[in-house]
Amino acid sequence: MPTVISADGTTIGYSAAGSGPALILVDGAMCYRDSGPSQGFAAALSDSFTVYSYDRRGRGESGDTPPWSLEREVEDLAAVLAAAGGAAAVFGTSSGAVLAADAASRLPGITRLALYEPPFIVDGTREPRAATFTEDTEALIARGDRSGAVKKFMLHVGVPKIIVQIMPVMPPWKKIKGVAHTLPYDLRILGDTGRGVPLDAARWSAVAAPALVMDGGKSPEYMRNGTRAFSEALPQATYRTLPGQTHIVKPAVVAAAVKEFLASTASA
Repeated sequence: MPTVISADGTTIGYSAAGSGPALILVDGAMCYRDSGPSQGFAAALSDSFTVYSYDRRGRGESGDTPPWSLEREVEDLAAVLAAAGGAAAVFGTSSGAVLAADAASRLPGITRLALYEPPFIVDGTREPRAATFTEDTEALIARGDRSGAVKKFMLHVGVPKIIVQIMPVMPPWKKIKGVAHTLPYDLRILGDTGRGVPLDAARWSAVAAPALVMDGGKSPEYMRNGTRAFSEALPQATYRTLPGQTHIVKPAVVAAAVKEFLASTASA
């Protein structure tokens, strides 16, 4: 598999598929090319784009040079952007949508954004994330309790307790547990966006790229409210709900929306 070298010397593994304009995928928490939705997204989009998928630092075939910072995650994306020719649209999901928007405020080569369901909590429609959630997760990982960190996260995002209890005997568990140490990275990217208060729109005020911000019609109210608020915080965003979808969106459905948006903004 090809690799690029990020600004701090970290090796970032990536792959490219299809043909056409460049489109980079940015995964959410604990996901990477060999674990998560990116393969399905790439397959659904590669008939119209050259789709670049990469392993965020600490996952899959990518390195993980300490200390972690948002700036370094942006530099990783910048390295993939350079491999894609220096200009590309970016499709980010969940916490990857937040990283993509943060990167767009710093990287002019990001020409357009397609963003699906950032996991924000911006009102009282669900219990907010505890103020110490990130630090508590880091403490579990520091003690070597990767399973505890993953279970804590899964319960927080709404996975039923019975499912969380049986997950350790399910085939994907080894891969999920293997990247548990990256959970705090995504939590740090999210910052205070899970505290049940309005978003700080200033964070994304410098994003010049047109954006499509999407949620699923069957997703929880809190997540849809957060997604709508995100669309309002971005300077050039369109908000769209995909009927019948949840946070685990079907690749064919979201790909159709992404293709439509990118085609309509091709000259932007």
